[in-house]
Amino acid sequence: MKKNPLLSDAVTPHRRFTKRGILDRAFIVMFHGLVYPQIWEDPEVDLKALRLTPESRILTIASGGCNVLNYLTENPENVTAVDLNPHHIALCHLKVAALKHLPSYESFFRLFGHADEKGNVRAFHKHLRDHLDPETHAYWMRRGLTGRRINLFARNIYKHGVLGRFIGLLHLVARLSGKNPKRLLTARNLEEQRWLFETLIEPIFETAVMKAICRLPVSYFGLGIPPAQFQELSASSGGNMAGLMRSRLERLACDFPFADNYFAWQAFGRGYDKIDRIAVPRYLQERYYQELQTKLDRVAFKQTSVTSYLQTQADQSLDRYVLLDAQDWMTTEQLTELWGEILRTAKPGTRVIFRTAGEDSILPGRIPNEMLDRFQYHEAESKLHTAADRSSIYGGFHLYTLKD
Repeated sequence: MKKNPLLSDAVTPHRRFTKRGILDRAFIVMFHGLVYPQIWEDPEVDLKALRLTPESRILTIASGGCNVLNYLTENPENVTAVDLNPHHIALCHLKVAALKHLPSYESFFRLFGHADEKGNVRAFHKHLRDHLDPETHAYWMRRGLTGRRINLFARNIYKHGVLGRFIGLLHLVARLSGKNPKRLLTARNLEEQRWLFETLIEPIFETAVMKAICRLPVSYFGLGIPPAQFQELSASSGGNMAGLMRSRLERLACDFPFADNYFAWQAFGRGYDKIDRIAVPRYLQERYYQELQTKLDRVAFKQTSVTSYLQTQADQSLDRYVLLDAQDWMTTEQLTELWGEILRTAKPGTRVIFRTAGEDSILPGRIPNEMLDRFQYHEAESKLHTAADRSSIYGGFHLYTLKD
């Protein structure tokens, strides 16, 4: 496996032969491959917090690229998406090429909405392959143990990647317990959703197998939770990580109607709503298809870190920052450097959003007070956004704005 020095530098491991050092390195190794075929931050919550305008200049972490395109539907001036992981950058470039060069909305939806048909591979070779930059072309044509990477779109790419395999493991445990999570999607209302959750999912967390899985730090790598954050979560839950995970899955299963919650469809059904096409991200909805095609020149992708990118930008040149949960990985020094660059590049009216595995913002006590005091933390609004986040896997959503 080819080493990604950018990712290795982002996670500072402990000493090599300690338990924590081994876990840190295992986390780094897992993140050298495709991690998130779909991003797991709710874009509707993001857009409410960001309050985009036609003058908004966004810097975001790319991840699976969904939200980069979702943000475009609100007509910002531009979006720059950075990521340490070349697999994510290649996926983002493929999504843009598909919007530009596939012959119809239906072919675009088959590629990313179904993502499990042999015709997708034929469409790639006919319409996309020759329009990709050399690096992206080489990525999707590269052979692995199961064929070329583009073949993932004939085998449901959403079942692959670190997160996809993590969800698959939970489905396996459920089936071994005689439960089928897909049955949740037959619920017709919130009352039925709760009944099915209590019948099918809740008992699984009482099994010895699931309790053992929940005690292992490596089990959470698929959710982007590094060893350091696992320790904090375990302490905050009183060591009852199975209870913590059950409660978050309960939010996903019971707090939001399945009709439009594509996160629930991915978690319990391992795919999108292919029939009604309501439980799908914005960028896959037909009403946004032509609009997105006219705005693709506003998007740029860079394989780098947020801090490194900001160091190349002019003072007061950006006003929207989307950090996902990347700060959970960072040391105090890295956080201070990042927020110093945000402060330097932030225009008046800047809004910064991020998520954390735990409930509280990680900034107080981690970055200098004189830096943090330049921003207003919107605690009440952040809690409302946390409660509204349909993905339900994060402990907290946080909104900061630059003070006048």
